[in-house]
Amino acid sequence: MTLPTGLPSGSHPPAARPDDPMTATIRDEIRDHYGRAALAVLDSSGCCGSTAVGDPVFGPGLYGSAELAPLPPDAVAASLGCGNPTALADLRPGETVLDLGSGGGIDVLLAAGRVGPAGVAYGLDMTPEMLALARRNAAAAGVANARFLEGQIEAVPLPDASVDVVISNCVVNLSPDKPRVFAEIARVLRPGGRVSISDVVADDALSPADRAERGSHAGCIAGALSFGEYAAGLAAAGFADVELLPTHAVGDGMYGAIVRAARPPAGAAGDAPDTARAAASTAVGRARALPADGSLQLGDGPVAARDATCAPGGCCCG
Repeated sequence: MTLPTGLPSGSHPPAARPDDPMTATIRDEIRDHYGRAALAVLDSSGCCGSTAVGDPVFGPGLYGSAELAPLPPDAVAASLGCGNPTALADLRPGETVLDLGSGGGIDVLLAAGRVGPAGVAYGLDMTPEMLALARRNAAAAGVANARFLEGQIEAVPLPDASVDVVISNCVVNLSPDKPRVFAEIARVLRPGGRVSISDVVADDALSPADRAERGSHAGCIAGALSFGEYAAGLAAAGFADVELLPTHAVGDGMYGAIVRAARPPAGAAGDAPDTARAAASTAVGRARALPADGSLQLGDGPVAARDATCAPGGCCCG
């Protein structure tokens, strides 16, 4: 394996396990869905300006206008996430950041700006069309410290302990093997490294069948973990300081949330199961108290309302 420029050698990711037929079908569905979304932007006439913010539940509406203003319109148009993982990531100059499922590159470009020229922001995606779009967006933005890699989030093509922060935006829920994703995040993070993931998370009262009734895998619903499952999965992978912050409702019992955790320093232990359960219970209570209209809340109150300037189904709204 050829290692990306600027990263230490010495470790290789584990080989991906063969997919069973159902897993392969889900992965093909997701690749096709997001490949078509990328092509829609690549082939568009550029009708979306960088100030268009779209749907307040998914996509660019979850970012502030000041963040979107300097970005290429196509990076904004291709934003299909359920949150803003850089909002609470506390990125610092000189750090190495990895975005899992980087899509059109919006979060990589934002991260690259925050870590500055001494840092680097990697984006990993399995969809060639999204990678082409992301590289075009990085070139249009003049961002020199963004790197895009092709691969699956269950087998990250980076060495052990090579990353300071892992971010992701509405992608972990798409994986058919989430324990492996959590293990890979732990592997690539340096001791003391941090996680800031935006994802769709289900109320603990919803069974997998309930979630499947509410939406598809490609639509970020059927494959979502519950709060309890998410916290337990991170704890089982050795993470500490697990926190789930629900930010807005995206459907009946389904929520956008920012998930944070840390790889403990060398020799330290991760969260115990009862600690993970307590974190999940707190998150469920906060989620059930959110307004049902999808209003975004960070901290103690709602974020200022955003203008919905894209019609559903238009070029800006996934």
